Amino acid sequence: MNATHIVKASEIERAWYLVDAEGLALGRVASEVAKILRGKNKPTYSTNIDCGDYVVVINASKIKLTGSKLTDKVYRHHTGYIGGLKEVKAKDMLASKPERMFELAVKGMLPKNALGREMIKKLKVYAGSEHDQAAQKPEKIEIKA
Repeated sequence: MNATHIVKASEIERAWYLVDAEGLALGRVASEVAKILRGKNKPTYSTNIDCGDYVVVINASKIKLTGSKLTDKVYRHHTGYIGGLKEVKAKDMLASKPERMFELAVKGMLPKNALGREMIKKLKVYAGSEHDQAAQKPEKIEIKA
């Protein structure tokens, strides 16, 4: 009888991937990136171990939002002070902080625990086409829109 091999943290091999988000829908790209960060694209996937790869996303400022999300979607956060609820429209966030917008989309698709907080650290997002991870030689992958 063959036993199922359970991968250990020391046996995990992490790869680097490069995703060009130009002209793609935010949610579709974010869900594919979340799968790679979790490690669901590997045969050694395990729910209790962070076995995902690193992902570098470029051209986050050229991402598309479908429907009327550009004008209707609102990002909210609270400062912790009384009356400290801050709201930013998607259009304004795309203009000022496109990296943060993409990170929030991916973070919402990861587990809400310590494992998810470790996974999000492997995501590197850049607004333009230049990135700082050239030394890691990331493999370019195509994501279908």
